[in-house]
Amino acid sequence: MIETSHRSLRGGLLGLGAGLLLAAGLGVAAGPAAAETWDMPEAYSATNYHSENNAAFAAAVTKATGGKLEIKTHPGGSLIGGGEIYSSVRRGIAPIGERLMSALGNENPLFEIDAIPFVATSFADAMKLYKASKPEIVKIMDEQGLVFLFAVPWPPQGLYTNKPVTKIEDMKGVKFRAYNAATSRLAELMGAIPTKIETAELSQAFATGVAESMISSGSTGYDRQLWEYVKYWYDTQAWLPKNMVFANKDAWNGLDEATRKIIRDEAAKAEKAGWAKAEELSDWYKTELAKHGMEVGPPSAELAAGFKTVGATMAKEWKEKAGEAGQKVLDAYSKM
Repeated sequence: MIETSHRSLRGGLLGLGAGLLLAAGLGVAAGPAAAETWDMPEAYSATNYHSENNAAFAAAVTKATGGKLEIKTHPGGSLIGGGEIYSSVRRGIAPIGERLMSALGNENPLFEIDAIPFVATSFADAMKLYKASKPEIVKIMDEQGLVFLFAVPWPPQGLYTNKPVTKIEDMKGVKFRAYNAATSRLAELMGAIPTKIETAELSQAFATGVAESMISSGSTGYDRQLWEYVKYWYDTQAWLPKNMVFANKDAWNGLDEATRKIIRDEAAKAEKAGWAKAEELSDWYKTELAKHGMEVGPPSAELAAGFKTVGATMAKEWKEKAGEAGQKVLDAYSKM
């Protein structure tokens, strides 16, 4: 059954703390027929296309269920910080949430598959990799008490720096924003200094010099207005990471089958719309970065070669971590 704390998550988190919510045992919902509210924490700003897509999904579910289930999105880490969303949904503190998949590499190496440099560098290949990896991802999450709903990619990743970079050696000693284990390892292999920073803290980190560089999409730079702090963006097209939306299994099982079907149907629509929007915006973000004064362009041949060398090392290391399950996914991907 679904804890009533889901209906007033914001107040509970701010007033009591997540641990007290669980310990208090405030009761259960009246039953599958009772109207419910699911609060959905998100890490990214309300104007980011992921957040907008999630808001449309939430509104569609609310409308299709006639208000029987209302999903309320809370963007920008306003309800739960990005780094805590996955564990909060898993523990039942929140019934639904969104998280960058590759940020969960410590949970299982397969979550990092879309952050292996130069394995899938186009939207078409990213979709193939998604189809190849999805069955394993769904299985992992099911074992962790979660229900996978849908995933949407970011545009191809590029290198943000506050100084010109023409070769990989130029990154030595640079303070590099990392958002998962893969980007931390990338920084180490480049000789940079990794610093874990969540998206909501990016502007402040670059403004204060805590970060001097990062690899991320044009979307992130646009959302955080990084042209105020960073001069260069190199279109390395290293990989296309994905955000995924998922639900707590107990909360899911507390819904009737008709409501679950509505959520599945709307999730499929949201996934399709999200992929289309990501591809549509990819070049637009580059134009906007340039319009605001950033120097946007491809990496030099020497820098690109350096990244490929680093990428090959990371791919080898990932295969060793992921074992047979990882190789199975890569084999399936290679056959698509």
